[in-house]
Amino acid sequence: MGRSFKGKINIDVRDSVPDWEPFKEPVAKDGAPNVLFIVWDDVGFGAFSSFGGLIETPNMDRLSNNGLRYTQFHTTALCSPTRATLITGRNHTTVGMACITEGTTGFPGSCGRIPPETATLAEVLVERGYNTFAVGKWHLTPEEESTTASSKRNWPLSRGFDRFYGFMGGEASQWYPDLVYDNHVVEQPYLPKDGYHLSKDLVDKAIRFIRDSKQIAPSKPFFLYFCPGAGHAPHHVPKEWADRYKGKFDMGYELYRGITIQKQKEMGILPKSTDLSAINTMVDEVSAKGVKWPALDIIPEWGSLSQEEKELFNRMAEVYAGFVSYTDHEIGRMIDYLEESGELDNTIVVVISDNGASGEGGPNGSVNENLFFNGMPDKLEDNLKMLDKLGGEDTYNHYPAGWAEAFCAPFKMYKRYAAWSGGTCDPLIISWPKGIKARGIRHQYHHVVDIVPTILECLSMEMPEHVKGFSQKPLEGVSLKYCFENEKAPTQKTTQYYNMLGSRGIWHDGWKASTVHPTIAGWGNYAKDRWELFHVDEDRAEVNDLAEKYPEKLTELIQQWFVEAGKTNGLPLDDRFPMEIMMSLRPQPAKDRTRYVYYPDTEGVPESVAPNIRNRSYKIGALLDIPAEGASGIIFQMGSKFGGHALYVKDGRLNYVYNFLGMKVQTITSTERLQPGKNIIVAATFDKEDTGPKVGISHGTLSLYINDKKVGEGKIQTQPGKFGLGGALEIGRGAGSEITPEFPGERPWKFTGTIRRVVIDLSGESYQDIEKEAQRALRTM
Repeated sequence: MGRSFKGKINIDVRDSVPDWEPFKEPVAKDGAPNVLFIVWDDVGFGAFSSFGGLIETPNMDRLSNNGLRYTQFHTTALCSPTRATLITGRNHTTVGMACITEGTTGFPGSCGRIPPETATLAEVLVERGYNTFAVGKWHLTPEEESTTASSKRNWPLSRGFDRFYGFMGGEASQWYPDLVYDNHVVEQPYLPKDGYHLSKDLVDKAIRFIRDSKQIAPSKPFFLYFCPGAGHAPHHVPKEWADRYKGKFDMGYELYRGITIQKQKEMGILPKSTDLSAINTMVDEVSAKGVKWPALDIIPEWGSLSQEEKELFNRMAEVYAGFVSYTDHEIGRMIDYLEESGELDNTIVVVISDNGASGEGGPNGSVNENLFFNGMPDKLEDNLKMLDKLGGEDTYNHYPAGWAEAFCAPFKMYKRYAAWSGGTCDPLIISWPKGIKARGIRHQYHHVVDIVPTILECLSMEMPEHVKGFSQKPLEGVSLKYCFENEKAPTQKTTQYYNMLGSRGIWHDGWKASTVHPTIAGWGNYAKDRWELFHVDEDRAEVNDLAEKYPEKLTELIQQWFVEAGKTNGLPLDDRFPMEIMMSLRPQPAKDRTRYVYYPDTEGVPESVAPNIRNRSYKIGALLDIPAEGASGIIFQMGSKFGGHALYVKDGRLNYVYNFLGMKVQTITSTERLQPGKNIIVAATFDKEDTGPKVGISHGTLSLYINDKKVGEGKIQTQPGKFGLGGALEIGRGAGSEITPEFPGERPWKFTGTIRRVVIDLSGESYQDIEKEAQRALRTM
């Protein structure tokens, strides 16, 4: 209750006086504005047309023309950290989000769990009479807690949001996403063949959430946190949208940067004196142990590419641009709805990207981004074969790093790199027609940590001392409201520290110090990092290193970095390789075991809490009833066409398929047919024999059994890392894109017999021992 009861209580209700005030729902002030955050993913500073880029985004233009554009707005350089900072108003390590939620390390600054002492904006506003909706990418819950068995304490509905629709992890197929509605998993409403695309679906749901509220309480304001998957990989888009850009990027990524910086100067986005940063300025850098700069982040010169390579790279850029433009088009429907319903004029719209454009595609781009997370490079010849399929259901694509740096023009580097503006300097648009009279461009230096203080000031609110009974840590940002109507107001922010995957920087009063240290490259030896110094008030693109000219200034900033890191839980640093980070041991919802039992008609099990079969022997068994007419369909599945495995029945025969990173579909088929009957045990067993020349790739023999008889055998290889950042283990049905085109029947390829249970065994015991035990255990459970 907000306050004590002030009525009168007697024995008889007729003699008593009620007081409803302590029990009423919170009510917002009359005329309180709505708040809309639009959070783009992996869209760099030089992409949007409103920031000088060549990607057409008329609805972002529309918002920027009806508001303010900020040219020195910065993020953390990575997804989860920026999002956690955006909705809490504290630095990413203060709220435990040093890395993405899949990369937590078990320290206060890197636990992947936003502390209750750092409440979200939604938790504040919902207690001030707002409806609160989160739609799209969440990526603020650790994998091990994104399950049906978890407490949901870090799910959107437990962090202040009334409604949620979207995906929990860091990325999703735009054609076949893993969707959650409020606190439960749901299937997508229709399929790509019927016109489905995630961007369209998310806008539909956002409009519905607002309508659901407004038709009941028309004057109740809302906070909508809208986070599409665009432009994060996979870059999925209807072909006609990609084709709109046919030939538009034929100049290559180097010339694109030159064209963009010129437009940015003409538009007033950048000072006329801004120089264009060079590409590959760090390629000669070596670690303290003599290790070279990682090949992942070395960009080939455009002129060195073959014509085929140029065509491939250009198409990858066209697909990305189409993806961004298509999503802008869909967001336009939401803006249209707000305008038509009379809500737009009094809605504070904040548009950002969570970091710079992404360089995870490496020098050659990728048709399957999961290769990156398995520590394997793409092969150019394989990518060329998929040229005409880019953006469609058969690819999980990502452009090459050259285009990442181009879309971050005029800055150097890109996502992951907190040391330089290519990773951190991103578009910011603020539009509030009723509350901001001015229009135009602002050059004050700000950071995503400043957004919550800005919103609270606009709403005439202060951060409460307690939220849900927890004492609150102070906000760490500075409101931007002071410069809404005063474009020449001096920047009121004084210091901002940066820290991501071993890449570090600090800005203080117009000066910036940055480490020359690659991310996810395993260099370590941070004490031996070389630091650069830039006067960014005069050198926006961080071109002129002044470290030798002003050594005392550099020393001062380095010391200040450690002060800020100490205040915000910024240590320890972590620059390990992606597979090493993602495969690290983390808390699990159950004790470690070697036997896992699953049942049909249950929710999918996320890979993070499913049996870890990587680099080991394993066995998958199922107890089935086969009807007289026979059975077909999927018994067990995990993964997708870009990496996964499944046990299924087709044409009466048992099959096991292992799709190795979308590169090699390995199928073993039984020599005998399944006969009708009850309590039939089928199994696939993988006996690891060796690890190949590439670390973690295991080779061995896959055997099929029906009851105690071996009915098939073949050699397979298994991949070193996860099947994907999303996806789940499914029993009795499939989900997402098909692991093999040989699945029988129609999606979701449901098993037409009866599955009593499926058991996955990691004990290493022989199949004969397990089969004997199974005969006893499975049939009595």
